[in-house]
Amino acid sequence: MKLNQKIMAATLSVAMGLSVSQAFAQNDNGNQPQRNRPPGDQAGGDRGPRNFDPAEMQKRMMERYQEALEITDNAEWKAIEPMIQKVTEARMQSMSGMGRGMFGGRGNRGGGGGADNGGGGSRGGGFGQPNPDAEALQKAIDAKASKAEIKAALAKYVESRKAKLAALEKAQAELRAVLTPRQEAIATLNGLL
Repeated sequence: MKLNQKIMAATLSVAMGLSVSQAFAQNDNGNQPQRNRPPGDQAGGDRGPRNFDPAEMQKRMMERYQEALEITDNAEWKAIEPMIQKVTEARMQSMSGMGRGMFGGRGNRGGGGGADNGGGGSRGGGFGQPNPDAEALQKAIDAKASKAEIKAALAKYVESRKAKLAALEKAQAELRAVLTPRQEAIATLNGLL
């Protein structure tokens, strides 16, 4: 049951991340008037995330959580916001190295998105900081290492995942302790708990 909840939470987090990136993509659909474009930016040119600001995205996400949790008192928000931040950071860390085949790991497909071929730097699965245990396990797989080496790398990776999930659960418990039942229900539906 807990595993299903964790999988659902991970899926929701990925979906939220994708919807945010789609929102940013739709925000600048190439329809920006020429006079408002940055110098040197031609219509029809690269429409990548040239103006992407992670701090601004984080700020907007926190504002959405504040609004969703119906927190209007600034003192209450100042007490709860760091706990929400801790949960979101722990969730990102718990997801680092996950979904490597889906989010850019090479696997056996030959060259799709690893750090060595321009697929986005260190291979942490696109979430949080790169996971050295995941990278070590991937190297063992790529090198067709012995069963013993793969087993050892896998055990190390599983232990690091367990530690990250424990940190997430602790952060969620700390947040849950300060929320009202209504806020807890809202936070749960919003993927925080």
